Amino acid sequence: MKLMPDDRRMVGDFEIVDFASDARVEEIRDQLKVPYTSEVSWQWNYCSEVGDLRSLYEKGKDGQWNAMTDIDWSLPVDRESDFASGDGLVLPTVCRLLGKNEATIREAIWDEINWILSQLLHGEQAALQLCGQLTNMAETTDEKWYAASQVVDEARHIEVFAHFLNEKMGKIYPISPSLKILLDELLVAETYHMKTLGMQTLFEGMAVGIMDGLREGTSNEIFYDVIRRVQGDEARHAAFGVLTMRRCVERCSEAERSHLEDWAFAVLEGLNANQQLDMLRAIGPKYEIEPDKLITMIHGLDNWAETNATGFMHTVIPNLQRLGLITEQTEAGWRSCGMLIDNRSETNGRAFTLPPSPAA
Repeated sequence: MKLMPDDRRMVGDFEIVDFASDARVEEIRDQLKVPYTSEVSWQWNYCSEVGDLRSLYEKGKDGQWNAMTDIDWSLPVDRESDFASGDGLVLPTVCRLLGKNEATIREAIWDEINWILSQLLHGEQAALQLCGQLTNMAETTDEKWYAASQVVDEARHIEVFAHFLNEKMGKIYPISPSLKILLDELLVAETYHMKTLGMQTLFEGMAVGIMDGLREGTSNEIFYDVIRRVQGDEARHAAFGVLTMRRCVERCSEAERSHLEDWAFAVLEGLNANQQLDMLRAIGPKYEIEPDKLITMIHGLDNWAETNATGFMHTVIPNLQRLGLITEQTEAGWRSCGMLIDNRSETNGRAFTLPPSPAA
């Protein structure tokens, strides 16, 4: 199973997802209506049936916060200062390699974080819509209540990211076309458990890792606070995915489990196959970065797999392994795509590393 099969090509021996034209990108972004039908599941037991989910729901109630009043929006965000370290980011690392000055490197950090936050914002909208679907489809009170509470969380995340991007960074980038296709895949997924696996386990798990890196890499007070608050909610959402999928895997047939394993790999393989080309095509030319040459160079590095696996190994891959959704059926695929490795060094755990610059 491969998603986006018509938008793939080879770079060396690695198959990437890359969109051939601006028209193709606009076609993807302009598809605002996603056809979808599902059953609405009534149930008449209003008492708790799944204790760990009820506990998670209670934690969610205790963890509520107001995006407009609990964050000090008067605090400054200055793109000329050391807004973030840039560790693990592609654009500033390549700018250093090219011998760019510090002002340009700071600008590259700003632009890449702006892009990342924009994609997280679009992902939050997808999560808002998907959790509404889960509220309808869930068969127990605890699942319905938790999914409903996550709808509130996602609305708050959209609010806080949109406000931060508009008021503090001044720009919201359009959705990455590869991300749009993958989020649509989750929204039209057939079953409750595929949706939970796709959003809460895969995408929320990836978000936890991304936000962990952003939070650790910034010294800006308001940015840190925004990420800290959203990340706390996302960790709870990812926990819901693990708890729900654990019960699912224990009860489903071998054929159902096998399908979930294949589909999880297909979704994240599609995400990984883009290799950030969507961002590089949108922003790279500003810094004289040629996306094709950069991707070719990166894939020739000895530490490519270790670097590439960082985001996946942070949360998602360990959770899938614990759930029994990475077996010999897909393990070779995860490894060949650079998403699963056995050991990560402390040095390269977050770093995007390249050879020393000839211009340095």
